[in-house]
Amino acid sequence: MNSKLKIAIVGAGIWGENHAKIYQSHPFAEASAICDMNYDKAKELGSKIGIEKIYNDYNEMFRDSGCDAVAIVTPDFAHGDIAVAAANHKKHILIEKPLATTREDVFRIVEAVEANGVRAMVDLHNRWSPPFNAAYQAMERGELGEVYSAYMRLNDIKWVATDMLPWAAKSSILWFLGSHSLDTLRWFFKDEVKRVYCVSREGILKAKNVDTVDEYLTTIEFRNGGIAQMENGWITPNANPCVNDIKFNLLGTEGMIAIDASNHNLIQQYTDNKVIIPDVIVQNTVFGKPKGFAFESIRGFVDCIIDGSEFPVTIYDAANTSLAILSIFESAKTRTPVEVQY
Repeated sequence: MNSKLKIAIVGAGIWGENHAKIYQSHPFAEASAICDMNYDKAKELGSKIGIEKIYNDYNEMFRDSGCDAVAIVTPDFAHGDIAVAAANHKKHILIEKPLATTREDVFRIVEAVEANGVRAMVDLHNRWSPPFNAAYQAMERGELGEVYSAYMRLNDIKWVATDMLPWAAKSSILWFLGSHSLDTLRWFFKDEVKRVYCVSREGILKAKNVDTVDEYLTTIEFRNGGIAQMENGWITPNANPCVNDIKFNLLGTEGMIAIDASNHNLIQQYTDNKVIIPDVIVQNTVFGKPKGFAFESIRGFVDCIIDGSEFPVTIYDAANTSLAILSIFESAKTRTPVEVQY
């Protein structure tokens, strides 16, 4: 390439900083501009990373910064207007999961992307996870036979809702982690969700002044007959050695795969007071450069834009995942099975 892919970032939080670092470390990309409603926050990150173009109006940034692509790294409920504006400015788009949290936003983002001929990907990064990707490859080789049923647990410790995310009460663990879970199940079954039945429970986080549901247990039926159970909560005790509690079981007609990604047993750190399992898989650094599969998916977006290859997860994957999750919310509220409407 004669010039680097210029990527503008909307959202100057922790994950926005990760995006900036990844783009700056990519040989064919650069973080060219950053926008946040809090201008001082954007300016601080720009100074830290070496980004000169700072904005607090994303439309102005899309219009004036000269960017080629946009990374939307805002809270999950704030994607719709920004994504549509980016598409209308003819910018390629990477959206942090989920695509959107309302049916209206899902469809208008997809329509804007299609109408403007831009490329868009949602960062459902579990497809880049080494154990899950290895399981998928085994399935593709036919080693499990026909995929029959699955169980997926993806939970967080309480700290995520009480301390890490200031906007947790405006969201849900179904958006924050359930989107990863459901995308993973859709990926393995190569199928769309037909019907869901969900129950939920609340009280623990509300007692800590975070007005959100504690956990959801969802039964999923796929169109071609596959069945799955999905568990998502953010009330795992804070003493859990990992932020995430991840378990996965995939049963086929001729074999089975089991994954425990909560405790990788590669490295443990001990003191007189606690046990720490350092993250060397999801998001870590090696010689100061961002590594790990949660970063590799972001790097993969850049690679696909540059070489023109297909995204491993399409905007239609993300759209159908969001639509199915909306049905899960309805089921949890009514305590009845709900057919997914696409």
